[in-house]
Amino acid sequence: MAAGMHHHLKANASWFWNMKDATVLLVAVLAVLVGGLGGTDPYGGDCFGNQCFALFSQSCDFSSAQTHCQHRGGALASVRASTTDLLIRLVHSGNITGPFWIGLQRFSNCPNQTSPLRGYQWAKKDGESDYENWVPTFDSSCASPQCVTVSERDRFRWAQERCDARVSGFLCEYAFQIGCARLGGQEKAVGYKTPFGFHGNSLPSMPPGTIATMSPNGSKYICSGEKWQGAPWNCEIQNGGCEHECVVDPQHQPSCSCPPGFSVNPVNGITCETEDADNPCARMGCEFACVRVGDGAHSCACDHGFKLAPDGRSCVDFNDCSDERQCPGENSRCVNTLGGFKCECEVGFQMTGGSCVDVDECSSAPCEHLCHNIPGSYKCSCYEGYKMDPQDPNKCKLHCGKEECVAECDPNDKYQCYCPDGYVAEERDDHNVCIDLDECANFFCDKGCKNTYGSFVCSCPKGFTLTKEVFCIRNEDEDEDAEGSATEAATSPNTPTETPREVIPTRRPSAVTKGGLVAIIVSCVFVVVGMGFLCQYLTNQRGKTGGEVTSKGPQGGESHSLHGIGSES
Repeated sequence: MAAGMHHHLKANASWFWNMKDATVLLVAVLAVLVGGLGGTDPYGGDCFGNQCFALFSQSCDFSSAQTHCQHRGGALASVRASTTDLLIRLVHSGNITGPFWIGLQRFSNCPNQTSPLRGYQWAKKDGESDYENWVPTFDSSCASPQCVTVSERDRFRWAQERCDARVSGFLCEYAFQIGCARLGGQEKAVGYKTPFGFHGNSLPSMPPGTIATMSPNGSKYICSGEKWQGAPWNCEIQNGGCEHECVVDPQHQPSCSCPPGFSVNPVNGITCETEDADNPCARMGCEFACVRVGDGAHSCACDHGFKLAPDGRSCVDFNDCSDERQCPGENSRCVNTLGGFKCECEVGFQMTGGSCVDVDECSSAPCEHLCHNIPGSYKCSCYEGYKMDPQDPNKCKLHCGKEECVAECDPNDKYQCYCPDGYVAEERDDHNVCIDLDECANFFCDKGCKNTYGSFVCSCPKGFTLTKEVFCIRNEDEDEDAEGSATEAATSPNTPTETPREVIPTRRPSAVTKGGLVAIIVSCVFVVVGMGFLCQYLTNQRGKTGGEVTSKGPQGGESHSLHGIGSES
């Protein structure tokens, strides 16, 4: 009967692997298997319905026990009336008296005798029930322990225990939605191993990922959804069930391989057996593995993610991204890696739940003013009276765009005002304005100059090239006659003064603030007042010495005094 079952499942394997749902389920199984916490396996376990329970005899505190259960997709067990007998059987089967942690814990400071479970809570939310089984010596004080154990000594009633205490072990609970029935009903001929680490020969129900091994031929099957899939299955899950290596052929079908000197058992297709010295695999010199491809025929094979080189023996990396079906999600791309590939999201997207979701860059406030999120990126904008800074697209700078604009002043200090580059502040009766600065009036350009709002542009006559945005340099291929002609043409009344060759905005001078203008005016006033005092002083000195002047006559006698005579009225 076992051989018939093996043949039946093998015949349906191709159909099963073409089903999309099966692929999704196997990927889920892989996540469970690789996510398990290594190290400690359960002493025993059992399943019924859509639940499995496992008993661990590892000494640890409550937190470590809960973490261990969570790493295998479960939680510390919730004890109900329907599960008490099962848990008692597990403890008896291990011949361990306990105590064992269960998933009951108190988070409040004091027990509450009037609330369900006396203020304690189950680790799993769906574990809530009215069932209670406390020991008679329950401690209702606020200093009582906050975690719970069960033991054979207490007849499996719930006893309070300090959460940091190290007890004999713990009980884990796992739930699943769709499982498999017993394989072929042959309880004694099939052994089962669940993804939670415990074995059994008579489990009433099996969770996805359970591996069944049939005796005596050694064939293996894996539970995927409600169906059993014969080995070799997906190479990424438990090595496809192969004893040595699982490989993928050019048709993307998994197969088992064996090391040199061994060949795959033709009965179960997964175990390895010794080859004869005359076997072709011994002479082929395969780099990775040798597989049987037909009656007496053999071929070299490569590991998953690699393909055979033209020599038929060595292996080279297979470009998995050449298959357009890889990474099919929107805004995702396939990146080839050695022996495989990985799916990445385009810039501006992140992987969430297996899909590339747009990142809201505006949540990190990258813009100085306004931010607008767009698919894969963001865009900044500015308030009225500002424009984007050409040096930094995330920042904004003042902008007028006409001859005169209202100045931007500090609301807390009306004398602290700002103007765009190329403008100067001017105080009016009730407000301040920014007036365009005429840079051309200050001879900023070497030759031609055109004033613009907030800036200016320089230009050069024919035969010259504009350099450093303001200077005109004569072209090397222009001779003196050309320069003379250009000068003569520039002075002719019917000829344009200059022909702009290149117009580039120059660097704008810094605007003169209101405070700067006030300082200049005050300085000028001090200078004028100082000069006035100096003139007054010189006049007074002259009055003291020049009111009456005497002089000698030609013969040494005194001459008459000289007096200033004013105009008569």
